[in-house]
Amino acid sequence: MKQALAFLLALAAVLAAPLRASSRGTSSYGESARFATVYVHDQPYRVEIADTPEKQALGLMFRRSLKEGYGMLFVFADEAERSFWMKNTLISLDMIFLNSDQQVVDMLPSVPPCQADPCPSYTSAFPARYVLEIAGGLAEKLELKIGEKIFIAID
Repeated sequence: MKQALAFLLALAAVLAAPLRASSRGTSSYGESARFATVYVHDQPYRVEIADTPEKQALGLMFRRSLKEGYGMLFVFADEAERSFWMKNTLISLDMIFLNSDQQVVDMLPSVPPCQADPCPSYTSAFPARYVLEIAGGLAEKLELKIGEKIFIAID
């Protein structure tokens, strides 16, 4: 598992240059990026969808900022414990884990960028099908709680 993750991260590093331009509507793979609107307490957030192993490995790596009202939604085929790390991630993020019913099952607030190898892993306490990453501290500001539902409208 760690070897596969290391391979995907190496692949992500090779593909990172195009990602820097991805906020303009194209993904790091030259294809159009897919987006969704996520509603937290009826407040909309525009999120880029990471629904392939390549997009999930790359995540929000190398981004120097995250515009207000934006984030990334990781979409998986099934519910399972999800593990993330902050390798090459330059900004603090809130990780919000959602089950298939789009209910918050766990949150990791203000996860800091990795400063040195080896980077720690952050694993959900419960199985999740979706992981929402937003700017660090935003979940607390929104007073988001475990058990609340988040509505996802995929474009």
